[in-house]
Amino acid sequence: MLSPRAAIRSVPAYHPPLAGREGLRLDFNENTVGCSPRVLARLRTFTGEDLARYPEREPVERKLAEFLGVSPSELLLTNGVDEAIHLLCQTYLGPGDEALIVQPTYSMYRNYMTAAGANVLSVSSGPDFEFPVQDLLACVSPRTRLIAVANPNNPTGTVAAQQDLLSIARSAAEAALLVDEAYFEFYGESLLSTRGECPNLFVARTFSKTYGMAGLRVGVLVGDAEQMATVRRVASPYNVNAVALACLPEALADQDYVREYVSEVRDSRSRLEQALQECCIRFWPSQANFVLLRVGSTHVLSSAFVDCMRQRGILVRDRSGDHGCEGCVRITVGSREHTDRLLVALHESVEELGLTQGATRA
Repeated sequence: MLSPRAAIRSVPAYHPPLAGREGLRLDFNENTVGCSPRVLARLRTFTGEDLARYPEREPVERKLAEFLGVSPSELLLTNGVDEAIHLLCQTYLGPGDEALIVQPTYSMYRNYMTAAGANVLSVSSGPDFEFPVQDLLACVSPRTRLIAVANPNNPTGTVAAQQDLLSIARSAAEAALLVDEAYFEFYGESLLSTRGECPNLFVARTFSKTYGMAGLRVGVLVGDAEQMATVRRVASPYNVNAVALACLPEALADQDYVREYVSEVRDSRSRLEQALQECCIRFWPSQANFVLLRVGSTHVLSSAFVDCMRQRGILVRDRSGDHGCEGCVRITVGSREHTDRLLVALHESVEELGLTQGATRA
């Protein structure tokens, strides 16, 4: 009887709760207003002939490389950051290798690492989700081949200092270090300019969050040119579709749109954190487009809070299942108008559940 590899059988299934998402979607860290009008205009020009051709990735990679200030040989467009993670795992991991992650974090790191046959070691973040640089360094061994760090981290919104990340790259020179900067624009700090210091450093970005193109699935992986040439061997030649490739230059050209949305998100984030502080709800100051808060000590209260918000037309994400996140909920922030609606629902839900007696910011 046909059977999958043992490593694949041990990979946990990932089932994002996409069904029944009626209401204001503040549960998946998506852009709440959508992509640039320039992207929509480009979409309207597509013809049947355009869709009949195989997509050409390289011309768009050259434009993106110029935008990011890197060489085209250092860059690979990917089908979202998920594919970038997958490609690094396929390139550098095999049975018996070790991979390191910091918990809590994006669950797909573990899934792709496990699928490659690696032994995944988890390092717990600090009591307030501080980045555990010393604990992580202590876990590096000759078998360590890949380390993945989300910066800012999901679901906490916390960040690792750039010097700490560079220290890891230097200390684990035989391992690839992936710094996932999916939420870079909301934070403003990047390791992209220092990539030349460490040939084992890779930086990933996405156009799903700030640029509002999650449905088109566009990401990018940047690294040392020699290492990227190896990663390209694993990638499909047509991994990014023609529609996404046509729209990306238009999205890059509309930086006014990006700046305005980032400004709204940062303002909305501050408003939400202020409201949580006034309600005495514990939260962790965020550098991303979401805030993690603790509404109780168990999944029962976090689930009740999610239900209360849903009843008021606001979708938020229960994160109680994440390591160290018992009783926690993650709320995406977006436009000022959407934040007005969010705060009304938040205050009503807090009052209904009697949650005003908790601790404040972490």
